[in-house]
Amino acid sequence: MNVESFNLDHRLVAAPYVRVADTKQLPGGDVITKFDVRFTQPNAAHLEMDAVHSLEHLFAEHSRNHSDKVIDFSPMGCQTGFYLMMQGAPAFDEVAALIEVTLNDVLRADSVPAANEVQCGWGANHSLEAAQAAASGFLAERAGWDVVYA
Repeated sequence: MNVESFNLDHRLVAAPYVRVADTKQLPGGDVITKFDVRFTQPNAAHLEMDAVHSLEHLFAEHSRNHSDKVIDFSPMGCQTGFYLMMQGAPAFDEVAALIEVTLNDVLRADSVPAANEVQCGWGANHSLEAAQAAASGFLAERAGWDVVYA
């Protein structure tokens, strides 16, 4: 199939983890790498939408304080994780360090950026507490982020 994640056997992965999902070289020579940042075990658990939405806002805002390579941080429709798009082909350790420092920013946050009807399409659908709980759980498993399959 054309979509990389449709070719991944979701029964075999062991979340949480971080993995390279795709790397593209653009016609001009630039490289974009997409990382699968999986918070919960597919088909066994998921993040509630207010947590997903708030993590998306928090990570998008705070990650750019630590790296100018961040292109996008997008939620997966299955609500089990996110896709982190980055310029170039950064090493796993660089990406893991970025995720770690950014999620620590999430834990220290006192509000969700742009969680209002002017700056967000569903400004009422946020939960800082749920986002922080998800971030805390993901950080607690930091030592195993590089293990995709059990």
